[in-house]
Amino acid sequence: MKLLRVGTVGAERPALLDESGVLRDLSGLVPDIDGALLADAGQLARIRAAAASGELPVLDAAGLRTGPPVARIGKVVCIGLNYHDHARETGAATPEEPIIFMKAPDTVVGPDDTVLVPRGSVKTDWEVELAVVIGRTARYLESDEQALAAVAGYAVAHDVSERAFQTERGGQWDKGKNCETFNPLGPWLVTADEVPDPQALGLRLWVNGELKQNGTTAEQIFPVAEVVRYVSQFMTLYPGDVINTGTPAGVAMGQPEPKPYLRADDVVELEIDGLGRQRQSLKGA
Repeated sequence: MKLLRVGTVGAERPALLDESGVLRDLSGLVPDIDGALLADAGQLARIRAAAASGELPVLDAAGLRTGPPVARIGKVVCIGLNYHDHARETGAATPEEPIIFMKAPDTVVGPDDTVLVPRGSVKTDWEVELAVVIGRTARYLESDEQALAAVAGYAVAHDVSERAFQTERGGQWDKGKNCETFNPLGPWLVTADEVPDPQALGLRLWVNGELKQNGTTAEQIFPVAEVVRYVSQFMTLYPGDVINTGTPAGVAMGQPEPKPYLRADDVVELEIDGLGRQRQSLKGA
């Protein structure tokens, strides 16, 4: 299933994109798409049955904003330097264990919402990423099978980063990762059954129409199952939590000088095979 949330900020309603590409209203069945729903197999089964029957009301998509596909996200866990080609382009050593950092849930916005270039920014960068959405409580997972069983689905994430804040202002990476609007998510939460191999997905990103990133999750140093299993050793994952699993080569930081960092009025578009497409216009904060 392709689950999404549509409507104005703070007033999104749950919806489903059916197999014919028709937008269907789920608000008569469930109050929202959140961790409680993703952990409820019975409710998900009712949604599947209603979608198959064709009984769900049609929504007019014209002019309708798409919000983040998951509401009330508890935490956003991110994995740094998780692609062989990205590590090479930045001159970084291949990590021996996954690098973990966090983004605040309030960085999450819709897939086509405006991204704000922070005040004083000179190195705002792009990063297309596969996001994993958790569907059951997970702690101390012991195997890849257990890890994948904890995954509710997948989405496109844009891990926007300010590199000067991240690496030149002291402390940890948090300063460059938690600026307002720095985690567009969606358009859809695609349930795990529709993604049989998360290590076989193409990821692409364009800036002002120029292709910048063109990678594959096959390049991940730590695959999705290992990432989920590993993270569960250090924190409890709850339904609705999100893990951004890293970005392939092609970020501005890895380009020759002068590096083409993002500025107000730039347009970024990104997509992952089967998971949909995002488009953001940038403006100054």
